Amino acid sequence: MTTLARWARTEWGPLYVAVRGPLVRRRWRAVPLTVGAVCLTAVLHLVHNQSWGFRLVEDVGAVRAEDPLWLALLRTPLSLFVPALDLPVWGALAQILLVFGLAEICLGWWRTLVIAYVATLAGTLYARVGIWLGPDGPFGLPATDALVVDTGPSAAVVGLAVFLGWRYRAYVTAGVVIGAMVVEVVLKDNLAGKEHLAAIVAVLALCGVSALRHRHRRPASSAGSGSGLPPIRS
Repeated sequence: MTTLARWARTEWGPLYVAVRGPLVRRRWRAVPLTVGAVCLTAVLHLVHNQSWGFRLVEDVGAVRAEDPLWLALLRTPLSLFVPALDLPVWGALAQILLVFGLAEICLGWWRTLVIAYVATLAGTLYARVGIWLGPDGPFGLPATDALVVDTGPSAAVVGLAVFLGWRYRAYVTAGVVIGAMVVEVVLKDNLAGKEHLAAIVAVLALCGVSALRHRHRRPASSAGSGSGLPPIRS
């Protein structure tokens, strides 16, 4: 076995084992949330591109930092499935299919939704803080970003990818995702890039909470029997 193959087995082996069995046995029935999310995203995209549906989708799923906070919070869950009009929809669909699918099999549907929502909400709330800080600081944003429509699954996808990388010890993969988001901000200092970093910070906090809960639940007799965290598929 080559060095590269050994590295790939170490990096992705636990994730592959966790995914392969349920996917082989149940196929698409193993990922009902993911299938539903892909269909919902496709439908919202089609409706959003119609003259009669544009305002409808904007009213229920478009988030802007200038909106009242209660309205933004109300729209945030659906905004995750409204792909940005200036980006190819196939990219959003592919992200959801791959990352949501892996997460649903490994973590269960409700944990997948929670992590996705926390990541998306972190970006939504950061936008308001960043605009309040102003454009002069490294974490601030210009006031014009309050008008930017903030939709799409990217923050959720980044957050889920980082959580899965941590959970299944694919640390290099998680590091690459985080590094790519940092480079994005350095090269293109915009709202989306900084929201991705906010999503990563929020998900890393979830990783810390999950690690602490697992440590407290682990029986004292088995404390030294293993160093990793088991899959949490429910």
